[in-house]
Amino acid sequence: MDRFDAMWAFARVVETGSFTKAAETLHMSRTTVTQLVQQLEARLRVRLLNRTTRKVNVTADGAAYYERVIRLLADMDDAETSLSSAAALPRGRLRVDVPSPFARMVLVPALPAFHARYPDIQLDMGVSDRVVDLIDNNVDCVVRGGELTDLSLMARRIGDLQLGIYATPDYLARAGVPQHPQELNTPAHHVVAFLWARSGKALSPVMRYRDESVTIQGRYILSVDDGNAYLAAGLAGLGVLWLPDYMSREYVATGRLIPLLPEWTLEPMPMYIAYPPNRHVSAKLRVFIEWVVELMKEHAPVARRRIE
Repeated sequence: MDRFDAMWAFARVVETGSFTKAAETLHMSRTTVTQLVQQLEARLRVRLLNRTTRKVNVTADGAAYYERVIRLLADMDDAETSLSSAAALPRGRLRVDVPSPFARMVLVPALPAFHARYPDIQLDMGVSDRVVDLIDNNVDCVVRGGELTDLSLMARRIGDLQLGIYATPDYLARAGVPQHPQELNTPAHHVVAFLWARSGKALSPVMRYRDESVTIQGRYILSVDDGNAYLAAGLAGLGVLWLPDYMSREYVATGRLIPLLPEWTLEPMPMYIAYPPNRHVSAKLRVFIEWVVELMKEHAPVARRRIE
């Protein structure tokens, strides 16, 4: 038995709650993972996991052992990356998940510079606006907009997206240019509805001017749960959009989108990078987080007035 392989297998079973899922994330067979954990228990002469036909639960001894194991594995990773070449150039596979518009417009175009700095880091990037279970999907970190609802995650605020309201010239020619946000709640206008993955409900932004605030419900003929599809629907003239600056800038410059109601403001949307609380922040994850932070300073810095 390779003791470290057994520790990795045990730790991943605890994190995923499943031998099958642990095997998938470790690229091993379920039989191999089962045997490694059994051999580890035999060596320690203690039961680490309680197994039933439906689920796997960690025992009290297993929970205590897990806390020590993850620290030991983290120290081993640090020891390897502290070697001269590894310290200078973090290496390995990094699994991340990011929103689709952010990937297309911000992250992917900047990746050549990241790769030039860290050529030995391999990125496996999930691109979606869905809610990702970091443990079950063996994801190292996620980038997400909006307030985080999973308080168990470790999170770092990396930016504040400044939002504006936009529509195409064709749409405005048909529906008219709104002079007040309340007009967007009337039958004269449509919005493109964006469905939050975490709730399944449509975004209802609040617009403010001085002491007045208006919540926009709006009628829609299309609702979507993907940022790229949301933008495409607005560009097709299907309704009014709420967009962060980085998504609207190019289309405003070319005249394909027209900013509306400039006196009214929308609360900035916070952006976070989050990772599991028990996941060691390896050298490769650390440099990726710092790189994303620097990238967001250019595109959407954290508003100074906000208090973390």
